[in-house]
Amino acid sequence: MTFSFITLFPALIESYFQDSILKIAREKGLITTRTIQLRDFALDSYKSVDAPQIGGGAGQVLLPNVLERAIKHAASQQHTQEAESKNTHIIFLTPCAKHFTQSDAIRLATKEHIVFVCGRYEGIDERVIEAYADEVFCIGDFILTGGELAALCLCDSIARQIPQVLGNASSLQGESFENSLLEAPVFARTSENFKDFAPVSEYSKGNHNKIAVLKNHLALCKTRYFRPDLFERWKTTQRVRNEK
Repeated sequence: MTFSFITLFPALIESYFQDSILKIAREKGLITTRTIQLRDFALDSYKSVDAPQIGGGAGQVLLPNVLERAIKHAASQQHTQEAESKNTHIIFLTPCAKHFTQSDAIRLATKEHIVFVCGRYEGIDERVIEAYADEVFCIGDFILTGGELAALCLCDSIARQIPQVLGNASSLQGESFENSLLEAPVFARTSENFKDFAPVSEYSKGNHNKIAVLKNHLALCKTRYFRPDLFERWKTTQRVRNEK
């Protein structure tokens, strides 16, 4: 699978793949990453990529024609002209979008080529979003200085769903947000005591059925306390299942 990043700061992207699991995945050929410098597609001698807003207001806006040329280049790197629109999935990172979720990561892991368009300054000209976005995502109700961090969050979440990227495929089972629940508490196996806190004793008794039941109960408690919105969603899902 190929991930392309259209950005004004390629070094921010490239450094993330120099260590850990995604570095290994790239070395094995499980994922390919490309960074595309947006300024390379500016036509003037100043390499201008932004302009003031129409109607006034603070902050510059990324130019649609420059972005268009970069997006077309990203798609043509992967495929022929005829196939590029079908096989390339273009994602814009913007706070004016739905929140990215675990279910999105699982779904998008089946794509062949994802292009992340990383915003900067006051934002991206809305016309290019309307013309080229397959999807738009936000990672939370807060503002970043640019879309690079958000794009890396999505890439990491999607990439770990690709077969063989994680060393142990079972690591994907029972994770937070599965079935609208947070993951149950986990504890390291160690002979050292930690302060006066003892791990849940049932975890060490080897009865996997009891452990599964306990973990489910603890996941419910954790979700109800930390994410009541998810807990309500879980209750609704259970009620619908029971009514069938």
